[in-house]
Amino acid sequence: MDIEQKQAEMIDHFMKQASSLKGSAITPLVLEATSNPSLFAFSEILAVPSVTELEGTENATLLDTLRLFAHGTWSDYKGNMASLPQLVPDQILKLKQLTVLTLAESNKVLPYDQLMQELDVTNVRELEDFLINECMYSGIVRGKLDQLRRCLEVQFAAGRDLRPGQLGNMLHTLSDWLTTSDNLLVSIQDKIKWADTMSEADKKHQKDVEDRVEEVKKTISLKADADFRGHEEFYSEPGGVMDYEEDRSRTKRRRHPIS
Repeated sequence: MDIEQKQAEMIDHFMKQASSLKGSAITPLVLEATSNPSLFAFSEILAVPSVTELEGTENATLLDTLRLFAHGTWSDYKGNMASLPQLVPDQILKLKQLTVLTLAESNKVLPYDQLMQELDVTNVRELEDFLINECMYSGIVRGKLDQLRRCLEVQFAAGRDLRPGQLGNMLHTLSDWLTTSDNLLVSIQDKIKWADTMSEADKKHQKDVEDRVEEVKKTISLKADADFRGHEEFYSEPGGVMDYEEDRSRTKRRRHPIS
């Protein structure tokens, strides 16, 4: 079973549970959901009515915790520890995994120094163990550790929940991409038309050359025929050339010596 299918099943499970709970009774569910090793998306749980109703109540920190895991990072938690519940080790691990996913959204080459700072890791060995065991083996990240360059080269990273306002930005980006694609398509079509036109011109030029060659061949052939007929006429005229046998049959005159 792949990570997407596992996550879909987990989301469905927690949404059904959340729908049947109210107020502080949701506390165990939030802890379980944010600690589950197969769950990395929380927007659907956040949209459950019984969860949204926590806003402004004494249990609002539960809602804030879910929002942290939906959109936040380990640095966000450290900056708001006073207003958030203390996290257990499994939650800390999950939040650090989510932090790597957030970093991978904007950069496919993550320097070790940046990762160690964002994850509160003190040495390279600890960082590489975390990336291999908790990110790559879990299936949320695929990539290569470059020890020489001290970086993680990300080939794939699981997506996170959309942050508020992010959908509008994505739609704008997609709209720009679509416009660029349309312009590119028009440019390609124009180049194809130009290529077709040039191809036709080349074909016409080639045909003109071939026709010209044929004309020259015919001219040369006609001239050769005319020259040949001229020679035949010359040799066939009387007296034109003395017959060699006739010449041999004539009696040679003897010259008498002068006395």
